[in-house]
Amino acid sequence: MRIVSLLPAATDIVAELGLLPSLVGRTHECDWPEGEVGRIPVVTASALPTDGMTSREISDAVGGATHRGSSLYTLDTEALAGLAPDVVLTQDLCDVCAVSYDTVSRALRVLDGGPRVLSLEPRTLDDVLDCLLRVGRELGAGEVAEERCRALRDRLAAVARATAGRPRPRVAAIEWLDPVWPAGHWVPEQIRYAGGEPLLAAAGEHTAPVDWETVRAARPEVIVLMPCGFSPPRTEAERESLFRLPGWDELPAVRAGEVWVVDGPAYFNRPGPRVVRGAEVLAQVLHPLTSGTPVTGGEAHRLAPG
Repeated sequence: MRIVSLLPAATDIVAELGLLPSLVGRTHECDWPEGEVGRIPVVTASALPTDGMTSREISDAVGGATHRGSSLYTLDTEALAGLAPDVVLTQDLCDVCAVSYDTVSRALRVLDGGPRVLSLEPRTLDDVLDCLLRVGRELGAGEVAEERCRALRDRLAAVARATAGRPRPRVAAIEWLDPVWPAGHWVPEQIRYAGGEPLLAAAGEHTAPVDWETVRAARPEVIVLMPCGFSPPRTEAERESLFRLPGWDELPAVRAGEVWVVDGPAYFNRPGPRVVRGAEVLAQVLHPLTSGTPVTGGEAHRLAPG
């Protein structure tokens, strides 16, 4: 079987199922497992040169006339055709996060044989794990998928047990810095499993930017920064935009030194199996405990002061 993944989370799923040898094409953002995906041909590129751009500049470009209502990613249809995939994994949830479903559909119409297309659109943790099961069954790895799903649910249950009965700090998870955009979908559930009380978004919610005064009024006790697609060092590089916000220094989280930078692309932005590790990371951020392996500085660390 020849698989092309047009979604980093789908590549994570393929790896979780042990099917990387069948993956013949991927996106330019697929980066896990590190050291193993590099050999796989890339069939996408970014239509927006974000290197050196601030969060505000990227947001303005995304909302501008050039990109409004269209995907921010290009698809190399010739390369895709040359790979002759049997299955294409894609999504129809967010055009800012991956190649749009419409773009994929147009590209596949011209391919001989008509590869199967699986569109993944998870919004909650259950949805994420259901996607693992669905992809596993479609790719002939149903038993492996069920085994992996059980193991992931066991880890989530272990996080819940470890944090049960502890004080639940009020947590604001931020998935974009300027404008401030709260993290929705599965992230509020990750926070609850980790022993926190999520603010600003409900489980499964497709969020939108919020006024800064909304964040101030919520008075978060912990702030977790997880900008979509940003590595922790890149998040740190934009910390001045937060320090300039009115009343930033007065927030309970800031006064207590509980502003954290986490690896968003690895554990929070992408609806793949590693969201379970995200819950384990949050549990160790919110409470003095270890659930799973100890958190590394690359996974989570306190925001450097201004």
